[in-house]
Amino acid sequence: MRETPPTKQALPVAGTFSSHVAGVYYRLMKSSRTAYDTIVLAGDVGGTNTNLALIGKKGGSFTVIFDRHYKTKDEKSLLEPVERFLAEVAARNSALKPERCCISGAGAVVGRTIGLTNAPWSIDGVRLEEALGIPVSVINDFTAVSYGILLLDHENPKQITRLPHTDGSLPLPGRGVRAILGAGTGLGVAYVVHANNEDIVMASEGGHTTLPVYDEVSRQFQAWLEGRYGFTPGAEAGISGQGIANLFEFFALSRGNLDPIAKKILEAPFAERPALVATSADRNPACRDAMDAFVKLYARKAADMAATFLPAGGIYLAGGIASKNESWFLGENRFMSMFEKSYAKHIRNILAGTPVMIVKDYSISLYGAANAAVSLS
Repeated sequence: MRETPPTKQALPVAGTFSSHVAGVYYRLMKSSRTAYDTIVLAGDVGGTNTNLALIGKKGGSFTVIFDRHYKTKDEKSLLEPVERFLAEVAARNSALKPERCCISGAGAVVGRTIGLTNAPWSIDGVRLEEALGIPVSVINDFTAVSYGILLLDHENPKQITRLPHTDGSLPLPGRGVRAILGAGTGLGVAYVVHANNEDIVMASEGGHTTLPVYDEVSRQFQAWLEGRYGFTPGAEAGISGQGIANLFEFFALSRGNLDPIAKKILEAPFAERPALVATSADRNPACRDAMDAFVKLYARKAADMAATFLPAGGIYLAGGIASKNESWFLGENRFMSMFEKSYAKHIRNILAGTPVMIVKDYSISLYGAANAAVSLS
């Protein structure tokens, strides 16, 4: 879901990020094969960007050795940028060769393939394995995010922002289910269960469950979307980048008499509208209403997940939108005030004790893919 190019830093399984002293180019030139227990070719493929990284694992730490970013729609297949990437690595340090590969993609996994929703080609794990001569795993992008979350330190503010409850409390994640909910281009959902001393990542298509409306305006928005789609809309239609665009259009058209800012946004390509809405929210009422509704819908979906999974390990808000717009989640207790609401007292008690965190590290899918490659081997 997240297609922002990753940062370059080492990620320990437990503890804090190690400091990034030198650039990745310097690291590539100075790295040796013996510096790592294993080296993984990790990929994160979305409709916009294809991110590739050579990641070294040493003990409990994962380090980006080298990475490159490609425009998905400019490529004819995944194999072509992979081959260019590995050729560039070999030209600079021939000793660094991946021993395994894991590619995550925004789509459902069928066998060892992913049919990308917003890209002109598919991910074919069998073909890639034949070409590379190393084991290749293919996983859903939110499965990769989940494997990445297993590496995070929830007490490190560079990795995580913990959202305070309305009473000011900050409950700590315990041993139990971890629920992952991430609004990016679309809405990703996954969860992690702990059984027999092992963390098991479970994929989900929960982003397409019903939009969680909560008042008369949100019910009007749901009806407006139903007219567009011909059926009751899924959560993704309001809780995602496209959801922000939908919300803005709904509020702007409901107001009538479009001002210059609203006109400019509606004239922009649909994919560009979410960022324009977010950056204009302080000076345009339709943008402000859209961001306010987006956060509240996000909170209601998170509350549904809390009631469904009882996530003692916490709820993790991944995807780029939350991390880029923290003030909308924290301001006026906007997210938590809506998250804690329920008609049932015992559910309100559960929600009040559930840890909720915003994931801040953009490279989590690549680290997660590397972690999955090791864990699934």
